[in-house]
Amino acid sequence: MKKAFLFLLLLSCLVQHVSSQDKKIFNETAAQKAERLKWWTDARFGMFIHWGIYALPARHEWVKHNERLTNEQYQKYFDHFNPDEFDPKKWAKEAKQAGMQYAVLTTKHHDGFCLFDSKYTNYKATNTKAHRDLVKEFVAAFRAEGIKVGFYYSLLDWHHPDYTVDDAHPQRPADNLGEKEKEEVYSSFNKNRDMARYRQYLKNQVAELMTNYGKIDILWLDWTWGKDAKHGKHPQDWGAVDLIKMVRKLQPGILVNNRLGLDQDGYADGGDFETPEQVKPAELLKYKGKYWETCQTFSGSWGYYRDEHSWKNQRQLLDLLITAAANGGNLILNVGPTARGEFDYRATHALDSLGYWMHEHHPSIYHCTFPPDEYNLPASMDDRLTYNPDTKKLYLHLFHYPDNGELVLPNYNGKISYAQLLNDDSEVPFKAGDNTTDLVLKLPKAKPPYEIPVIELSLK
Repeated sequence: MKKAFLFLLLLSCLVQHVSSQDKKIFNETAAQKAERLKWWTDARFGMFIHWGIYALPARHEWVKHNERLTNEQYQKYFDHFNPDEFDPKKWAKEAKQAGMQYAVLTTKHHDGFCLFDSKYTNYKATNTKAHRDLVKEFVAAFRAEGIKVGFYYSLLDWHHPDYTVDDAHPQRPADNLGEKEKEEVYSSFNKNRDMARYRQYLKNQVAELMTNYGKIDILWLDWTWGKDAKHGKHPQDWGAVDLIKMVRKLQPGILVNNRLGLDQDGYADGGDFETPEQVKPAELLKYKGKYWETCQTFSGSWGYYRDEHSWKNQRQLLDLLITAAANGGNLILNVGPTARGEFDYRATHALDSLGYWMHEHHPSIYHCTFPPDEYNLPASMDDRLTYNPDTKKLYLHLFHYPDNGELVLPNYNGKISYAQLLNDDSEVPFKAGDNTTDLVLKLPKAKPPYEIPVIELSLK
């Protein structure tokens, strides 16, 4: 009897585990999802834009959190927000020139300030000296350049009176308090706050964004705590299932990221793609075979940070872009405009440097993914391969240009019909190696004038 009971208990747990991994919100096949995401997987490269009143303090978009500012202390940034140089047409042209195929704008960040004209709050751009719906202008400008449009919307809101204080809130308990004292602070701050009211506010605003601006290609919702976080927010706090259902109903073809946290509840389709943030290129290999997009900054913060000087150079940025495509993923690279509404000189320089490379080498990024296993190179080479499955072209990105102009590709003999430098379509002759299985490419001794040259290989 005891053995039978244990067996039934084990069977029940197994069934629950399997079913929890197979829960679905939408009736969509893998092929249908692949078709819905095809434009995005072809694009590979997008622009993130983090912009709001945190550009005025110019010391991180989390300044309200970091310095534990109250709404009253933070109000001066709302009062003085006057982006007189805001020109989204210029933003769009810079994005296009850099080779970016889509753009995602922060319509509302964690501080609760809205760049759009929401009827559910007064804490919005139309009530500042801007006197304009900045999201509306963004959409029009980027659409005009043929760039897909996405909205970022923060699930958090440090301004709303009903959003409960959690461990990321500016008014969270002091770090040096004991657990009992911390619980008292949470209880004191939250006794008159009602997450149900905030949940409705959130849903209303997302509905506005999905309704008032035409076709929206991506919704980037941010973010949900881990399952075991005691003083965090979880999918139920957002009404996550109902929220994503509403989004897909209002915008049937839209892509939604994975930060509603629905994977915690076992929903396989609670988000369309994973979002590794600020990771090193080497860490991107583990996402191979999934839908994913790495979000990265030029420096460290996402919002404009005047005194931050840890900016990535061109090689580091290209490494992120190429390595993303080489592992079947996307790169969305962030710009934090100034409080006047401009990309600062460092951002413009970085975009120009990417545009210079992308102008000649974009075929090695767009429509590309990782190659079939038979074309893999040894890890010791530390170069990157991308592959266009439609044209059957391989693209070899030379992170280390050979001093003598000869490049050996192990086990490539007999696989290639033609080779050329991508930047000018000049032929790269090749011959069999000494062991007959290798292929030796004969490159010009002078490296082409690009940080990372690319060889296009036509397969037999």
